[in-house]
Amino acid sequence: MSSLSQDIKYKLSRLNVLEKIIVINIVVFVLGLLLKPYMIWFKLPSDFGDFILKPWSIITYAFLHFDLWHLLFNMLWLYFLGRMFLNLFSPKMALNVYFLGAICGGFIFMLGYTILPSFFGGYSNLVGASAAVRALLIFLCAYMPNQEIRFFTFNLKLWYVGAAIVVIDVLGLFGANSGGNLAHLGGAILGYFYAKQLFKGNDIGKGFERVMDTVAGWFKPSKKGPLKTVHKNKGKMGGYTKTDFKEFNNQKKIDVILDKISKSGYDSLTAEEKEFLFRSGK
Repeated sequence: MSSLSQDIKYKLSRLNVLEKIIVINIVVFVLGLLLKPYMIWFKLPSDFGDFILKPWSIITYAFLHFDLWHLLFNMLWLYFLGRMFLNLFSPKMALNVYFLGAICGGFIFMLGYTILPSFFGGYSNLVGASAAVRALLIFLCAYMPNQEIRFFTFNLKLWYVGAAIVVIDVLGLFGANSGGNLAHLGGAILGYFYAKQLFKGNDIGKGFERVMDTVAGWFKPSKKGPLKTVHKNKGKMGGYTKTDFKEFNNQKKIDVILDKISKSGYDSLTAEEKEFLFRSGK
């Protein structure tokens, strides 16, 4: 039993952040089947008044799937998008886009029901990771629109995929799942805006990232120990080590390569640039 537990912990530690989110979604799905009556507390209500009573639902709704196909579809998208995203950007940025997409989708959902309740059919609840997944997808489509992906026997530019998904979601506003499609569009808007701001050197997720770091710090054990004598590190220059300078230079090189991808596509990279980007993604 101990060996099995250690094996599970080892395999979980090898997952990237978005694969860990997939695992959490699957676990929550199973728990939802067993504790279905209690899941109402984690759904996002369409009414702002009800939302005030359970503000955590703006995040928790994105982990709830009561339909197996809905879960499977979202997690497959998340898996493939995650591999592409994390090969180019940091895990923290992936979490920023994912959770901000869920939050934006949730608020657009509630706003739609508040402004046009008759159009959306009255009171409802929102569940599913679709808005968060849309944010990742449209972020990539907006950041490197000319990047090509293989679709069966031919190649498609990323922006074609993003445009098709957005059109489907707009048409879905007039269907049975109008509220869900509205949330999808909210996630898509966040992903597009995030990518365009990042082009300008403005990471709009930094504030949210600091909040996540603060919350994560609450659950970390204190590392305080006895006071120690501090010796000056002669290997530092101006307060920075050689490693700091190396990381800075690598990041600048990554930025230049990403800018080249956004303008000319992935295929415009040299073999050396592709190898460097692959190693950096590791």
